Amino acid sequence: MRRWLPMSLAALIAMVAMGIWKWGNIRNGGLPQLSSNSPAGRAPFKTPSDQEVFSTYAGSESCRDCHAQAYGKWTNSHHALAERRVDAHLDLRAFEPAHAIKHGTQTSEARTRDGQFQLTTMGADGRPATFKPDRVLGVDPLRQFLFATAGGRWQVGELSFDPRTNDWFDVYGTEDRVAGEWGHWTGRGMTWNSMCASCHNTRLRKNYNPANDSYSTTMAERGVGCESCHGPLKQHVTWQRERGGSATNDPTLRRLDKNQMLDTCGSCHSRRGELTGDFVPGQKFSDHYSLTIPDETDVFYPDGQVREEDYEFTSFLSSRMHTAGVRCTDCHEPHSSKAILPGDALCLRCHAVPVAPAPKIDVLTHSHHKAGTPGSHCVDCHMPQTTYMQRHARRDHGFTIPDPLLTKQHRIPNACNRCHADRSVDWAIEAVDKWHGPRMNRPTRTRAQWMVQARAGHTNAPSNLMRMLAEEKAPLWRASAARLLQSWSHDPDVSSALLRAVRDPDPLVRANVAHSLEGIAQPENLPVQAALRELLNDSSRSVSVAAAWVARAQLDTNTPAAHDLFLSLHQNSDQPTGLHQMGSWHFDRNENAAAMELFRRAVEWDANSPPFRHTYAIALSTQGRTAEAVAQLEAACRLAPREAEYRYQLGLALNEAGKLPEATAALQEAVKLNAQFGPAWYNLGLAYSAANSLERSVEALRSAERCQPASPRAPYALATVLARLGRIPEAHAAARRALAVQPSFREAAELLRTLTREDGGRGQ
Repeated sequence: MRRWLPMSLAALIAMVAMGIWKWGNIRNGGLPQLSSNSPAGRAPFKTPSDQEVFSTYAGSESCRDCHAQAYGKWTNSHHALAERRVDAHLDLRAFEPAHAIKHGTQTSEARTRDGQFQLTTMGADGRPATFKPDRVLGVDPLRQFLFATAGGRWQVGELSFDPRTNDWFDVYGTEDRVAGEWGHWTGRGMTWNSMCASCHNTRLRKNYNPANDSYSTTMAERGVGCESCHGPLKQHVTWQRERGGSATNDPTLRRLDKNQMLDTCGSCHSRRGELTGDFVPGQKFSDHYSLTIPDETDVFYPDGQVREEDYEFTSFLSSRMHTAGVRCTDCHEPHSSKAILPGDALCLRCHAVPVAPAPKIDVLTHSHHKAGTPGSHCVDCHMPQTTYMQRHARRDHGFTIPDPLLTKQHRIPNACNRCHADRSVDWAIEAVDKWHGPRMNRPTRTRAQWMVQARAGHTNAPSNLMRMLAEEKAPLWRASAARLLQSWSHDPDVSSALLRAVRDPDPLVRANVAHSLEGIAQPENLPVQAALRELLNDSSRSVSVAAAWVARAQLDTNTPAAHDLFLSLHQNSDQPTGLHQMGSWHFDRNENAAAMELFRRAVEWDANSPPFRHTYAIALSTQGRTAEAVAQLEAACRLAPREAEYRYQLGLALNEAGKLPEATAALQEAVKLNAQFGPAWYNLGLAYSAANSLERSVEALRSAERCQPASPRAPYALATVLARLGRIPEAHAAARRALAVQPSFREAAELLRTLTREDGGRGQ
């Protein structure tokens, strides 16, 4: 839609039929650079050399003599065996006798030949080939084997061995992935250097070289050794040996408190993005990682339960246990990683006495299950299991309360029906209501319902999220509220709430506040610019990097925040997501040649990812390469046929290509897929208007106005179409609604004056 000068009614209503709104990113160019307020901000991260790092490590073997008990608990633990070389004794059962492995449409074979272990399966070229495993990830309940490939890469096999059942299986189940896919075992999604190595080894340096797409990965020690949790100990070992090994008051030691240990556990037991690739125990999680949290995606369920492979850290941060001060080592013996007490005895350490603020619990009466049966134990209901990789059952650490009503309303799983899969949800609701009555209507239920409403874009969501942001005790839930408020950041009340949260005491909240300011970070928005300057200078790296990303179009690159952002981008540049983000950096700074190449390579590296094709299409469109943009969006629609956004963008691109009937069809499909998709209804209304289908245009624009009552565009466009139909009183009303939403809307005011002038005021 163009910005029009005052003209006759006939000219105005003709102009609205000329086309659909231009699509693509709003880009910034020639803006003043944004920097921090103070030159005394946090220094940029300095990556030490491999020699500097590894010279400070002594290795786990050096701990054995002085710490025999702890070493004994560790030596056969899952941590110690997180990665090891193939062992003829431990791994013989996996290869002898030979195992024929049927998976999907494929058949592979594990066997021994000439004294060597071999696996014959589909290679990168799509043809069967024989590979020799060299290393093993994990010990129980599954073992994955590593295979050396070109460029310093190690690939993780999708075929895994279960030592309990003595059989092989595909970790992808029935997906039947094939060569060329990002997630096939030969693809980047299964490259050990990038996807597995840092958490299965001690102080790993990935050492990716983007110039030739290769690795020279090194580590202090294979497996998760003592120094993975205690930090480098070469000085400690030397100091003790010089004094006979029994000296006290060792000045080289720095004991970690429970919060530092939590951050250390979280560095691997979480779904997160890498910022530095060089975490050291004792440092803060927020200085090295960007945590994945419950947000508008379905990575977590709205109540915080794990859905995808999210590990334990985030769900634990969402729990009342964490908020009350419980930490990992309160429940887990740190060297064996096992629970410090068996069964309910662990929970009753606090809930039987009780230890404030833990409520007193009598297990027999509380569980409503016969003692010793499934459902009678605390973990059965409050730490339900989800099985990942086909065999690995993991307990949810959110300590959630089973709520079948949320299952009925929003398809959020509950522990009752997880166990009683043969019974209905209504049966479960009746049971818990009988046991607990009105106590089931607890704050956790309300919060989950608010999260569902926010994801669906309900009109009451902003007020609920602002309340969460202000009142929630758990920082993770305040962070989730901040992130979800991004959709309403243009609302003055929401923007004010976000600006107040800039000084939240928790860096997780501040980082997500920074992300949510992106939509309102225009140079003329002085309060937001001031907030970004403060966040760029934040003491936490995750916060300053988030702010740097939001300010990327106008970021002063000679700042610590910019340096750390570049480090993060480089750290992730060996994966298509990293290339995609680097491309966005260049694109939003009008560095088009670099952006286009990065977007192209991201699509090449993962051709089955619709978001990469979508972004590449936007970039192609800005270069006038509309036909190529359409091709990318058509591919995205094939890959994600239920995604309304891609149909919508395809409709806009087809309109730019001058293919109005095809554009109209794509927009029609978008609103079929999502009946609340306001922009799609709006552009469909304009498409109908351009095709002179005015009655259909009116209906589509009315739908757009219902879906986006805070936008003046739909009632304004509706007014022009109604005027073309000669329905002047309705046109007057629609123009007035547009002005009620945005009094400064010059075109709507001019249209209203023109309507009044040409009908002599009769339509008012």
